[in-house]
Amino acid sequence: MTALGWTLADAWTITRRTLLHWRMQPGPIIFGWLFPVLMMLMFGALLGGAIEMPSGDSYYELLVPGIFALAMLFGLEATMTAVTTDVSKGVTDRFRSLPMSSAAVVLGRCIADLLDSVVSLIVLSAAGLALGWRWHGGVLDALAAFGLLLWLRFAVLWIGIFIGLTVRNAQSITAVQVLVWPVGFLSSAFVATSTMPDWLGTIAQWNPLSATATAARSLFGNPDPSAASWIGDHALEAAIIGPLLLTAIFLPLSAARFRRLSR
Repeated sequence: MTALGWTLADAWTITRRTLLHWRMQPGPIIFGWLFPVLMMLMFGALLGGAIEMPSGDSYYELLVPGIFALAMLFGLEATMTAVTTDVSKGVTDRFRSLPMSSAAVVLGRCIADLLDSVVSLIVLSAAGLALGWRWHGGVLDALAAFGLLLWLRFAVLWIGIFIGLTVRNAQSITAVQVLVWPVGFLSSAFVATSTMPDWLGTIAQWNPLSATATAARSLFGNPDPSAASWIGDHALEAAIIGPLLLTAIFLPLSAARFRRLSR
């Protein structure tokens, strides 16, 4: 087997380890899939009657793609926790001492977390369809929208790996988790940026989460009455470039931190 083949085989072994954890302890993973559904139900009930949509569209047409994007961001917490737990318990050091590719440890985590996000999107899509959300474009456009959502998750995943390798213990993650919520809410996930003060709406529109949500709404054919702006008119490009820049920054940082882990 080639070096690449061994790396992929080792990565799949690490992925299977995570999948076995899901089977042995399904509670946390199922809660992670259902929590965004709870948010969808809660915010749909709280804000649905107060927000007027153009042409009388359902508020879920705006909300559901926003929750899709928000779920990709919230996956950061699961990645951070899993990586930090493995480091603090010495599991990562044990993997590093084995005759296996060092890249396989991180790559296996990536594969497992992306599989988790795929299931999460399936569950959210089923809930959204049950609540009245629909996509109005073709199948290829819908697949492209889901691809952008997973692209955002891939970028956020590297941020989570870097933080997980950097903090000292699982308790330290709490402070980082608190910061995830303002980033998620300061976006177009729940409301159109046109309803915000100008300065706040500008910040929200330049949030990578907003770019992905806006691009997904466009591909799904859902309305998005956010204020017109350069970033809003180029949401598709921003949804590709933003995660690419995050990956370009945090993937090398994660690799460097992993190499220095035991030094």
